[in-house]
Amino acid sequence: MADVLQAGSPEPAARHAGAPRGARIGVGAAVLAVAALLMGASATLTSLTAPAPATPDGAAAEGAESAALSAVEVPAFAGPIAALPVPEQTALAAAVDPCALPEVVSALNAGEDEAVIAAFGGAEPFRVAVTEDRAPCVSLDDPARTWMVVNKVRPYAPMSFRPTALAMPDGVRSLSGGALHEKSAAALATMAADARDAGVGEIALASGFRSFETQADTYRSHVAGRGVEGADLVSARAGFSEHQSGFAADVVPCDGGCGTLDDLAGSSQGRWVHDNAWRYGWIVRYGEGMTDVTGYVPEAWHLRYVGPSLAQEYHEAGWESLEEFFGLQPAPDYIG
Repeated sequence: MADVLQAGSPEPAARHAGAPRGARIGVGAAVLAVAALLMGASATLTSLTAPAPATPDGAAAEGAESAALSAVEVPAFAGPIAALPVPEQTALAAAVDPCALPEVVSALNAGEDEAVIAAFGGAEPFRVAVTEDRAPCVSLDDPARTWMVVNKVRPYAPMSFRPTALAMPDGVRSLSGGALHEKSAAALATMAADARDAGVGEIALASGFRSFETQADTYRSHVAGRGVEGADLVSARAGFSEHQSGFAADVVPCDGGCGTLDDLAGSSQGRWVHDNAWRYGWIVRYGEGMTDVTGYVPEAWHLRYVGPSLAQEYHEAGWESLEEFFGLQPAPDYIG
């Protein structure tokens, strides 16, 4: 988020209840006649295909049987035969309580988010279970989890939450001195190193973790320069910012000196980040055309760490907001 100050069905058709009574009787009689014909044909075929009794002249008997079979006319069916019902595998899976699985319980207790997702059967089964309210052990409100969702209608509880596992991303220039949650710090370090190795240039961390107090100061600065309405499009109020979790990173391109947030999208680093960030567990949180859902203008520089499994599913399925990904209500404005 740009919290680092920069310059500048219709009703079903009615049955034809008024059809003549004689017509209905005629149809019923026809159905019974066809049924009787089918039953008779079946009996005839059964008797004809049963083993023939021994006769002095076996060849003659066989020839007579063959001729009789050729003479039988099997009635044609008026329509396709209904297939037997096939058991629904998805219904069977939905009946399972994933939170009762020992591997899920163990991974949750160990704080291993990727292992939790794997125990659900992967990112998509995990996402579906969460959106269908079949995973009460998974809370999107838990700021310590990579799948947490905070936005203008989903604040932290408590609002002064502060992560305990903070670390500096190794080998990454940090312009504000900000750290990240240790999981996202390691992911950013790997991504930045791979970008350098790919020859696209240096990626620096412009802003990472911000405390409740720091975010309050930052938001007030934006209000002073843009007014409340303008500030709310580019900066979160304290207690509502992804940066407070340590899972958000604002990144900028550097070539000797470093550019601004707005410089990222048009840079080689920005294009590489757009195409590859998901491989390291990151998504671009606030995309083009999603302001009515996320509440913020597009920010190519604002990356959100959700872990490799969810990031891959998010990318490959073409999702554009965490709100839609987890079936949550849009959050364009604050409530109250």
